[in-house]
Parts: sequence; structure tokens; C-alpha cells
Amino acid sequence: MSTEPNSEEHMTHTGPDWPRTVSDPADARTTDDVDYSPRELDRSAPFYVAGHRGLVGSAIWRHLESQGFENLIGATSRELDLRDRDAVEAFMARHAPRYLVLAAAKVGGIGANSTRPVDFLSDNLRIQLNVLDAARAAGVERVLFLGSSCIYPKLAEQPLRENALLTGYLEPTNDAYAIAKIAGILHVQSVRRQYGLPWISAMPTNLYGPGDNFSPAGSHVLPAMIRRYDEAVRNGDTEITNWGSGSPRREFLHVDDLASACLFLLEHYDGPQQVNVGVGEDVTIKELAELVATATGYRGVTHWDASKPDGTPRKLMEVSHLTSLGWTAAIDLPTGLEDTVAWYRAHRDSARGM
Repeated sequence: MSTEPNSEEHMTHTGPDWPRTVSDPADARTTDDVDYSPRELDRSAPFYVAGHRGLVGSAIWRHLESQGFENLIGATSRELDLRDRDAVEAFMARHAPRYLVLAAAKVGGIGANSTRPVDFLSDNLRIQLNVLDAARAAGVERVLFLGSSCIYPKLAEQPLRENALLTGYLEPTNDAYAIAKIAGILHVQSVRRQYGLPWISAMPTNLYGPGDNFSPAGSHVLPAMIRRYDEAVRNGDTEITNWGSGSPRREFLHVDDLASACLFLLEHYDGPQQVNVGVGEDVTIKELAELVATATGYRGVTHWDASKPDGTPRKLMEVSHLTSLGWTAAIDLPTGLEDTVAWYRAHRDSARGM
């Protein structure tokens, strides 16, 4: 399977004096103390999930419903273009949400990010500015901004710690998207400093689950692998060739676990530092292929084309901050893959990218 290409040498300058690891009091701003006291959200208050039809937003919506939230607000991209500032302001003023999770974003695979960086930078900056500015104007009490692990430098020390932000060069194949997400983190931190609002940011690792993008051109490694192995099973193929050596290591978090973590953070965390969300464990791409083969029922042979690029050797999130608050992932990878394969097969004709 294709992964990120190799990149330039590491940059040695240090990042800005932002809060680093919140667990270290010396790194926290005295003007923005961290609050870990539980604060249960009002289940009857209006709660806007921006991007509620996507992989992440739909999982958050399902989780909030399961936890008794009665007044969820959502709008499809046809109903509300989040790049349209006037429309977003009118929507926010009309619905007056008390809580908001910003899960909407323009996303894509390596090819799309590499060939259309302006789109990924411009669209995501507009979405974030419009939604966050309108939320502040409408008096939204609690906001959770969701970013991505791609905000961290390509050659940052593994596992990736929150304080690695802006300490080196980004992965060039998605640096425009990453810069937009970094801007979102700074936007939330700036709102905290300037307006004193308890807004927070979270950075999930690689995600998978029901509703993922299985397009051959736009999907990431795990859904692409599910599609390929499922096709082999249906076609009776006995051999599959994947790109690379299979040695790179990657971490995968089921999207339902992310949804659980989002609500947990909104009710248990109030600090300026972005919080990593992951499982704290990784697998090799070859191990992932074996798990996907088991989940899909593929019994053939898998070959590896080592002439193709492997990409970054490892990408693992350091999640001790989140686990110290009391949250850990509940869905192991084999179980999550079975769930995802079952969903894909039930929605094969209508799933994104089909």
C-alpha cells in the first residue's frame, strides 16, 4: 500500500513559547490555568456538530445521542457552506448552540493534498475562521476543535508529544492542510487568552471505522486495504501485492473511541494545550495487512513490493496526558476491523468512493 514519501532533513529551531505539556506546571501559562474538574454538559442544551455527516462527525453524533443529548444540531454541506461567512453567522445566530464540536474539514489522501494544496489550505482556513468567529459572536460556551496528527513535524521524536508542535519541518505532502490545522489550534488558544472562553483542541491519530472513505484515489492506507482485500475475496484472487516493505509502523484509532474521547474532554478538561487522542500502540503495515486479511476472510498470499516507497518509518501518538485524565481507548484493532469490514460490505454500493 502506498504511504508518505521520504522528506527533507530535520529543522532544528524550537517552537514558540506556548504551553507545552500541561502536566508540567512550569510550562503552563499563569494567565490560563488548567482546570481538570468534571463538568457534565447539559443534555438538553443545543449542541452543534459541524461536519455531522463525515466519518468523525457522524460518530460524535451517534455517541452524543447514546449519552442522552436531546438537542443536536447539524447541517449538510448543501444546506450550509461553511466557507460562506455570512451564511455561517446567520446559522449560528439562529440556532444559538451552547456547545460545538468542529469536525468539519476538507480532507483527502496524499495525491489530493499534493496536487491541490491551495484548496486544502484555503478551504480549511475559511471553515475554521467562519465557524469559530461565529461561535464566539453567538456566545457558544464550550468548543472542541479537532485537528490531526499531521500537525507534528515529519521527523519529530516518536512517540509524538504535544510539545513537538512547530519544532521541525512538516510532511511536505500535506503541509498546507497541517498549517491550517495549526492555525485552528492557535485560534482556540487566542480565544482563551483574549476572551477567557473555555475552548479546547484535540489531535486524533489515524482514524478508521464506519463511514470512512474507501475511494481508490482518496482513501488512506487502512480503508484502501479493506477495499483491496474484500475485492480479492469476491473475485477469488489468491495473490495481492502491496506497496513497500510493510515495515513502517502506524497507530489506528476507531472513530467511535474518538467520539467517546471528545465528550470526555469536554466534560473533564479545560486547558490551552492541544490533547493527543490515540491508543498508544502501533502495528507494522504488514501486521495490519494480516489483520485485514483475517477480517475479510482472505486466504491467499500477500506480496510486498519493496521497490515502492515506505514513507515515514513510524507515526505514534504519545497519549499519557489523556490517559492521566482517566480516558483510554476501548476498541482493539481486530474488533474494530471486523466492525468496519461489516459496515463496508453492508454499504459497499453507497459508501464514499464507491
